Amino acid sequence: MKSYEEINEKIRAGRAVVVTAEEVIAIAKDIGVKEAARKIDVVTTGTFGIMCSSGAFLNFWHTKPKMKMQRVWLDDVPAYGGIAAVDCYLGATELPSYDPCNSHYPGSFRHGGGHVIEDLIAGKEIKLRAEAYGTDCYPLRSYEQNITLKDVREAFIFSPRNCYQNYNVATNCGAETVYTYMGVLKPHMGNIHYSSAGQLSPLLNDPYYRSIGIGTHIFLGGGEGFVAWPGTQHAPFDPRNERGIPLGGAGTLAVIGDMKQMDARFIRGVSLTGYGVSLMVGIGIPIPILDEDMLYYTTVEDADIQAPLCDYGKEGYPTGEPCVIGSLNYAELKSGEVDFQGKKIRTAPLSSYTKAVEIAETLKQWIVSGRFQLGQPSQLLPGGGSPDRKED
Repeated sequence: MKSYEEINEKIRAGRAVVVTAEEVIAIAKDIGVKEAARKIDVVTTGTFGIMCSSGAFLNFWHTKPKMKMQRVWLDDVPAYGGIAAVDCYLGATELPSYDPCNSHYPGSFRHGGGHVIEDLIAGKEIKLRAEAYGTDCYPLRSYEQNITLKDVREAFIFSPRNCYQNYNVATNCGAETVYTYMGVLKPHMGNIHYSSAGQLSPLLNDPYYRSIGIGTHIFLGGGEGFVAWPGTQHAPFDPRNERGIPLGGAGTLAVIGDMKQMDARFIRGVSLTGYGVSLMVGIGIPIPILDEDMLYYTTVEDADIQAPLCDYGKEGYPTGEPCVIGSLNYAELKSGEVDFQGKKIRTAPLSSYTKAVEIAETLKQWIVSGRFQLGQPSQLLPGGGSPDRKED
C-alpha cells in the first residue's frame, strides 16, 4: 500500500517511477503485476478527441463608462451573458448567427465556439461585441473592441462533460449517407468510426474511479487543470466485462483549467460536415499506484475494451430506439478493418492516438521533473471504489 503523500514526496525528491499506460503493459508482462506495483508509483494516461460539452468562462475588464453586457458576441459567435456585468460563457458548439447551418445540406459549419476558444488560446485577435439596455450604474449600451487572451481578465475552460469512459462505435445500416457527430457515415455499413484512445484513455485505466474524483489534478489542454465534478450523463453502473471495463458510455468528468496556461495544439476547433462545430480537447490523468489492484487495472489493453457498435442510420440512433447491433474491441478497430456479419468494413478514428501518446508522455515528464504533483480527490465520483479483484 502507498499513500498520495508518499508518492508526492517521491515526486518532490525526484525519485518517483512514472510510466505511461502504454509502457506499463509490457512492464507487467515482464515482471508481473505484483512486482510492477511495488516498483511503479504513477501511470499516466491521455486522450485527445471531440468533446462537445465544452466551453469557457470569460471575464472582461470593465469598460469606461461601465456596461452590463446583456448580449455578447466573440467573432460573431454568441456567448451567454446572463451571468454578471462582464462575465460570459462561450459554448464549443455555438454558431454565428449568419451561419446557414444545414440550409444548404450538408452544411460546412466553418466557424463556431470551438474555433474561437482555439484562437484565443493561440494568441490570435478576435472581435468582442456587446450590447446592453443601460442602467444607472452601467450606462454604456454598446461596445466593440478587438482583443486577445492577454486582454481578458480571467479565462478558464469549464466543460460539463468530457472524457467519456467508453463510447459508441458508429456505422450506418441505412441506404443513404448520414452526417453525424461521429462524422460522415456511408450507407450499407460502408465505414465505421470510433472515438477513444482505448488502452491510454483515463477512465479505462481506473475503471472504478478509485483515484479520480473532485480535486484530481490533471493535464487539460496543454496546461494544468482539475476534475470539478462528475460530468453530465455520468452513468457508473453500466454493465461491465470481466476486466471491469464498462460496455457502454459509463463515467464522464466535468473539468476546469486556466486557458492562459493552455496550448492550442491540445485544444482545437472542429467542423463536422452536416452536423456542426465542436472542440477537440486533450486530457491526461495520472493514476497513482496505491496498491496492486491499481496497477492491474492500468494494464488494460485494446483487446480488453469492448464498445457498442451502433447504427446511426435514419432508422437507428436518430429514432431514440435501441440501435446497438454488435460489439467490437479496440484492437479490431485500430487495425483499420473489421469483419462484421461477414463483411469487411474500413474503420477510422475521430480521435488522435498519436496526440494521446504525446499527452501521456508530457504528463509523465512533468511529474518526473517535479513540476506536477498528484491531487488526492476530496470526494470520489459516484460509483467510485473497487470490488475485490480475484487473483489471476
